[in-house]
Amino acid sequence: MANTYSSLFYHLVFSTKERRTFLKPSIENRVWDFIGGIARHNGLTPIKVGGVEDHVHALLLSPPKYSVSQIAKFIKADSSRWIKSELGKTLFSWQDGYAAFSVNKGTVPKVKRYIESQREHHGRMSFESEYRRLLDLHEIDIGDERYLFG
Repeated sequence: MANTYSSLFYHLVFSTKERRTFLKPSIENRVWDFIGGIARHNGLTPIKVGGVEDHVHALLLSPPKYSVSQIAKFIKADSSRWIKSELGKTLFSWQDGYAAFSVNKGTVPKVKRYIESQREHHGRMSFESEYRRLLDLHEIDIGDERYLFG
């Protein structure tokens, strides 16, 4: 093949350290926009970024040059620095881990709606329940429960 073609959509989920409620509604849109800007700066296409006070969902289209771990690393590191410096949240940090799910192009609209409805969704379900459900849906073995939520 003479060219490289890809369609790599990823749904990333990551939480604030100890799921502290740093991402208040008054700042969340600025945070979501900044994360989208980080993605664009690195050549990714942010489809939808959202979440609630203690976690983020990001649906991204990625070029094949990045691994999912690279994407999570630069998004979390750059946004953490910005939240601390620009928003004055000096004690802010992200939890160490993350979840990443591949998304079929046909499922992108459904995942986008899911991210858009996070506030409503979390009126009914905790982050812990949501996270377990996503891991189960994708048949991910969580291994030792002690390390699931850090």
